[in-house]
Amino acid sequence: MFQRILVAVDPSPARHTAVRLVGELAQLHGAEVRVIHVAAQAASVAAIVPLEDDAEAKAVLDEAVAALREQGVTVEGTLAKGLTTQIAEAISETAAEFGADLIVLSPHHRNALEALFQPRVSDAVAHHTGAAVLLAPEGPDQT
Repeated sequence: MFQRILVAVDPSPARHTAVRLVGELAQLHGAEVRVIHVAAQAASVAAIVPLEDDAEAKAVLDEAVAALREQGVTVEGTLAKGLTTQIAEAISETAAEFGADLIVLSPHHRNALEALFQPRVSDAVAHHTGAAVLLAPEGPDQT
């Protein structure tokens, strides 16, 4: 059913569950996987400020790619940079370039006020893609 799966990872512990789920789905369907990590940046009055350094961003991506390779999955990684308001767009564009038929994301819970001023990345991705979008469940075994 799924031939090309995109998984978006971030520094949160929820990424471990998403990667594990994608590995199982890829094995089940014989799918190729692309991992994307968007290193978030914030805009200030005078400059664009990275919210994580390049080494941290690369480590998050490399860890996910290595975990999937250990499961025998055909995988490649993409590291992107973008303002916090551009993360969903970067994920959607990468999914389109890759030809993903499934996008897997980690959920991030926030209160209604936060969601009002900054929509969830998962909501924005779902509205800007033709691929199926799956939110990986948060689990107690996240490490």
